[in-house]
Order: sequence, then structure tokens, then C-alpha cells
Amino acid sequence: MRHENLIFSKPRLMSRKILLALASILALSLIVFAQERERVDLNVIHKIKVAELGSGEGFGRGGGGGGGRAASQVMNIMYNLTDRYGPRLTNSPQFRRAGDWAVGQLKEWGLSNVHLEKWPTTGGRGGAIPSWEVTGYSGAMVEPTYMPIIGYPQAWSGSTDGPLTGEVILAPVQTPADLDKWHGKLQGKIVFTAPIAELSFPESPLAHRYTDDELRALVPDVLPTGGRGGRGGRAGQPNPLATMTPEERQAFTEKQRTFYKDEGALLLVTASARGESGTVFASNGSARSGDPTKNIPSISITAENYNRIMRLVEHQVPVKLTFDIKTKFDMSDTDSFNVVGEIPGTTKPDEIVMVGGHFDSWHMGTGATDNAAGSAVAMEVMRVLKSLNLKMDRTVRLALWGGEEEGLLGSAAYVKAHFADPAVMKPTPEHDKFAAYFNIDNGTGRIRGVYLQGNEMARPIFEQWFEALKDLTPGVVTIRNTGGTDHQSFDRVGLPGFQFIQDPMDYETRTHHSNMDVYDRIQQADMTQMATIEAVFVYHAATRPEKFPRVDLPAPQPQGGRGGRGGRAN
Repeated sequence: MRHENLIFSKPRLMSRKILLALASILALSLIVFAQERERVDLNVIHKIKVAELGSGEGFGRGGGGGGGRAASQVMNIMYNLTDRYGPRLTNSPQFRRAGDWAVGQLKEWGLSNVHLEKWPTTGGRGGAIPSWEVTGYSGAMVEPTYMPIIGYPQAWSGSTDGPLTGEVILAPVQTPADLDKWHGKLQGKIVFTAPIAELSFPESPLAHRYTDDELRALVPDVLPTGGRGGRGGRAGQPNPLATMTPEERQAFTEKQRTFYKDEGALLLVTASARGESGTVFASNGSARSGDPTKNIPSISITAENYNRIMRLVEHQVPVKLTFDIKTKFDMSDTDSFNVVGEIPGTTKPDEIVMVGGHFDSWHMGTGATDNAAGSAVAMEVMRVLKSLNLKMDRTVRLALWGGEEEGLLGSAAYVKAHFADPAVMKPTPEHDKFAAYFNIDNGTGRIRGVYLQGNEMARPIFEQWFEALKDLTPGVVTIRNTGGTDHQSFDRVGLPGFQFIQDPMDYETRTHHSNMDVYDRIQQADMTQMATIEAVFVYHAATRPEKFPRVDLPAPQPQGGRGGRGGRAN
């Protein structure tokens, strides 16, 4: 018996200690819960839903709008940013006309402090951004037979100064050694810059919505990892410039530009393996450094056209092409702008909540999914909040960024001017008054959650806001970082900047940086859902008692660059 007591006395004592510890943890949890419980205004949420979705049966997860009486303007905004004023390549005439239209529209809605906030494009990597537009294009294979060519001049391409005809040569210049290899061989040639673009059989659907399992897979991360994939090179194709520094790559790019021109090449032709079925993808343009008005003409064409020509060349069949490319430069004003407007706060007007997306686009489509969608949603958020005359403690500021496609330039310039220069990381007084920034830049897909960008303190806030929106979204909250867009400029200087998780749709497969990035790819039900959710988030960020919790201020980043904890510009 004595032996038994020795066996069981310690477990009993340990059980009591465990129970006391659990009770203490529970009590502490209840205190924390009580302290962190967010005030969620269901009445305001209902008003926002009615204003954007209508007053009928609501917007379920399966799609569909509201009751039909909503006055949503999001698709009219889309029309103006795309069909009417698109595309919006930074500093192009269309970009500037779209900016003027946006300013006029925001003023008509009654927003305050509406203006175009200028920033210089000179001094940055890549060179100043000129005004440039395409005013004419035609292209065809004329020997050994006729074939019209689906293609688009690359951004900042030069003109052909009338129709030109030349023989095709495959001359990849991907490393400094290639400069010697092709010296003296390109005079009067139309240069194809890469081998055949291998096209895999398209077994997967072009468009895709996240499944429940895919959304759940975003959650288990304990430490932040990279978000949105698919922004780098294609798998299995090593980048020969990967070991170069950015400065070395820029210098080599400049040598490439002068090399082709000095060697007497007539025109450069590229294609992307993503560009099957007549879709043309191009994420970069001709060099802007030096005098871009002297750039050699360059085009991107559909992969099927490209590959047919390459197979003929491989079989030693002479191929001649003819092109007539008309482009127009204006170097007189290389300053760009961000579109800015506000709804002043009531009790804390010097504290700021921001909402936005990038305003610029590439030029082959009309910049619909990338990123008129994000800009239109942000504008619609401001319209709804203003039309409902909601009283918000903090000022809500809209910012639509220029120069995102060239490297998050507009948002980086704004953050540097208002909040902190990441090179020295000395916060301004505005930095202390900043609450949060919300960004949309993943196409037309509806919101399925939000990336925390490593800010675990924001998790309970977002989870409670999403709880009130379960009829619209599952509201997945992941610790992951996501990159390639303007929330990174805020994140880079320790300010809470967030990008929403969106359904992928056909963004990567068909529209992202392609000639198919047009109004018709926009899904109205998804757009109204996004506007509703973002308006709810902005309202509650502007009315919660405290500003958003922040991560620690990062160390200075003297090397500059695009910053943030993610990938390249989207």
C-alpha cells in the first residue's frame, strides 16, 4: 500500500497543478479576448452591402448580385479606365487622360483634396519614363508564303520609318560572350532573339477559383513565406543573367540595345511560351536609358507565329518578314503622378487610412485585370463611403499609383515623401499617424482572404471583420507575405500594408500583361463583392479606437530597389 501511495501521490499533485495552470491560461485568454474584441458595426455593413449589391437576397458564395436596386458604379469606372481611356502605360497620353478623368470623377463625387501628386521618374533604375504610344502597326511573313503576324510593339520601341522587309535570323544575345559570336552577322536582318518557345498541351482549364482545400493550405504557415507564385522565370530555363547585379544587368541591356543597332539589325522579335492560342504576353519594354527615341523597333508576337517561322529557319528555308511600326515619343515631361483624394475624418483627421491600387498598365490590352480592376474597386469604395455619408474618425485617402509596372515607383515615391525614406529609415510625423493601407492587384477574382505580411497582431482583427462577411467570403487569414505590388512600399518602412487573397481566375494564364487584358475578362459579381469587402475593411480601420498594430521598424535599406518582402511588380 505504501508503494501504491508513492506511485499515485505525484500524479494527483501534478493534476492539481495542471488544472490551476489551465485555469490561469483560460482566465488570461478571456481577458485578452475581452481586450481584443473588435467593434464590428453590422448596421454599417448592411448599408454598404445594400449600396453596392442591392437589397434583395444578397450575394452568396456561388455568385450573383444583389436585388438589382444597387447603384454600383464599379463597371462604369471599369469602362472608363479600359475602353475609354486605356491602355494606361505610365506617362502615355492615355495614362494622363485617364488621370484627368479620375480627378474629375472623384471631385464630382464630393471627395476632398483631389489632385494629381507628381513625382519624378528621373534618377531611378531603368531611366526616365517618357510619353510613348503606338499609332500604327502591321506585320506579315511574305516569303516563302504570306502569313499575317499577330504582334504588338514592345513598350518604348522605335518606329520603322515606313514599311521595312528583311530576312530572319535567329541570334540570341543572352550573355556578354554572345556579343562577339554575332558580331558582323546581323546587318539588314530581322532578329529573332530566342529559340522555339515550347508549348505544352493545355490540359488544365484557363480559369480557376480556389477550392476549399487550397484555401486551407494557406493557413498552417507559422512563419511568413512568399505568397503569389508564378512571377519569376519559367521552370527549367535558367536565367543567364541571374548571377549579375542589377547594375550589371542594366549595363548589359544597354549594350544589347546598342549592339543590335550598331550591327545594323532592322528589328527585334520576341515571343513568350505563355502566349499560346493567339495571346501575346510581354512584361518588359525596350531600354529607357540614354535616348529611347533611338531605340531599334521591337515587337512581341504570338508563340504559334514565332514557332512556325523558327521551324522554317531551322530547315534552312529563307524567311522574309515585313513590318510597319509607328510609335510616338514625347520627352518633354517625364514626371509622373499618383491620383489622390480624401474623405476627411471627424475626430482624428490627421490619422490616415489608405486604399488603392496601381493605375498604370502595360499597353497591349487595355489594362483591365492589371490593374483597372484594383483602381476601379478602390474608387468605388470611396464613392460608396462618401454617398452613405458615414462618419469616420480617421481620414480615408485614396491613392492610385503610377509607375508600378516599372518597379512600384509611384507608391515608393509617395512613401518616401510622406512617411520614410527606406535608405535611412527616419520616420516622418505622418508615419506615426498612419493606420493601414489596403491594396487590390490580383485581377478580377473575388476576395477570399488577406495576407498578413508577417503581421500576426493583425490576425484577430481581420478574423473578426471577416466573421461578419461570411455570406461573401470564407475570409482566410494567412501569415504569408505576397509580393509584386504596392503594399510592399508601405511594408518596407514598417507600415501596415495589406493585399487581399483573390481567386486566380485566368489572370496568369490569359490576361496578366497580355493583349487579352481587356474589359471582357472582368467579372461584375466579383468586382462588386470586392468593393463591398474593401469598403467594410476601410470603414472599420477608420473607426476602430486604435491604429493598426505594426511590426518593428525595419533596418535602413541603402541599396534601394523595390523593397518589401515579395517579388517583382505585377
